[in-house]
Amino acid sequence: MDAVSDFSAWQGGFPFYIAGDMTSVTTVTLSRDTEAVQIPAGHVVTLPAGSEVDITQTLGGTYTVHANGGLYRIAQKDADALGLKPDEIVGKSFAEGEQVTEQLVWETLRTCYDPEIPVNIVDLGLVYDMGIEPLPTGNKKVFVKMTLTAPGCGMGATIAGDAQQKILMLPGVEDAGVEIVWDPPWHQSMITADGRRLLGFE
Repeated sequence: MDAVSDFSAWQGGFPFYIAGDMTSVTTVTLSRDTEAVQIPAGHVVTLPAGSEVDITQTLGGTYTVHANGGLYRIAQKDADALGLKPDEIVGKSFAEGEQVTEQLVWETLRTCYDPEIPVNIVDLGLVYDMGIEPLPTGNKKVFVKMTLTAPGCGMGATIAGDAQQKILMLPGVEDAGVEIVWDPPWHQSMITADGRRLLGFE
């Protein structure tokens, strides 16, 4: 595979092909039974201790591994099973009483990834709408509407949950909702210039 020229064809392949180069893939043996989400079905499974896995993506605080002929997403809390030290999540310092801004929400969404694609959900063009609403308590509610690259992908709830939990950590956010929508259908033309460069489209 010399270059990623057809996203629809590449999408079903492994995530470590970027602009024609294979990034470093590390093979490890799981030190204990490990919960994982099967990609793209979205089923929660347990990978048994002693399983040999290839770590193919480590973005957004989660790990994509190739094992037993399939792809799986392992959460940050289980990094030790891979022999890794969890990435430290260094939060910004917020002043007392500071409130969330649209810029903070967009920055946070850029830390969320499709486990098969090494581009964040914003630059993939998956986020269709985002807004902040005031609540009677003085805090804020954040809502996000996003889609997936393929309607049949079972990872929607996992990706949406990741985004929701990260938004809830922002200052002054009391509630957050991430809705998966299908209209308009996603197309690779929605990928930003930065995303296209990462995928080798330019």
